[in-house]
Amino acid sequence: MTIVNRKTAIKIRKTHRYLGLFLGIQFLFWTISGMYFSWTNIDDIHGDEFRNLDYVPKTFNNLISPSEMHNAEGIRSIEIRDINNEPYYWVNNKQLYSAKTGEAKQDISEEEALSVAKNYMKEGLKVANIKKITEVDDYHEYREKLLPAYVISYDTDEALKAYISVTDGKFQTVRHRAWRWFDFLWMTHTMDYDTRDNFNTIILRAFSLLGLITVLSGFLLWYISSPTIRKIKKKKISK
Repeated sequence: MTIVNRKTAIKIRKTHRYLGLFLGIQFLFWTISGMYFSWTNIDDIHGDEFRNLDYVPKTFNNLISPSEMHNAEGIRSIEIRDINNEPYYWVNNKQLYSAKTGEAKQDISEEEALSVAKNYMKEGLKVANIKKITEVDDYHEYREKLLPAYVISYDTDEALKAYISVTDGKFQTVRHRAWRWFDFLWMTHTMDYDTRDNFNTIILRAFSLLGLITVLSGFLLWYISSPTIRKIKKKKISK
């Protein structure tokens, strides 16, 4: 006695085999990336080992009132920035103003960007070069952040870079080799090859569904080919 006929069993085996072959590479990426994420300290990925975590923003005295600034739009939001030991107001997420004179500031210089980075990065790091970027694509390591920005490259084995936005003089982020590996593996895990963070892509849904079918077909193959199941079925019939 057989649980299913031979023709059906062959079809199930073929479905399981070819789905496994088709999905195998993605399953491998999911497994490798999952292992990497679970064994990696996320603080290292964020670059904490390169950052001055003890930095405390400088306090300033004798600042003008924000109402004295030459800003015709009024104030909806305001933050203070320390740029090369000089205080600035960042107003409405749009414009820098000197916190001493109220004059608008048009972008920061390379020297000022280096001073900002010096506050946030650990001592002893040697700057290799600095350049200004005005645009990036969807795959760039500095995606979805304020542009233009200065890219400060350091002379390290980790290809370390710090990013400072030009418009507001804010320290944005750190990028290094371990982060780039994380970013690549995260892309293969989410299967979002553009923004990296979208879990609702059609390709991820399709592979997840096919993966479920592959697993279920494997269970079904075990069920129809198991000698134990056959014996149980025979005993029930004999009764």
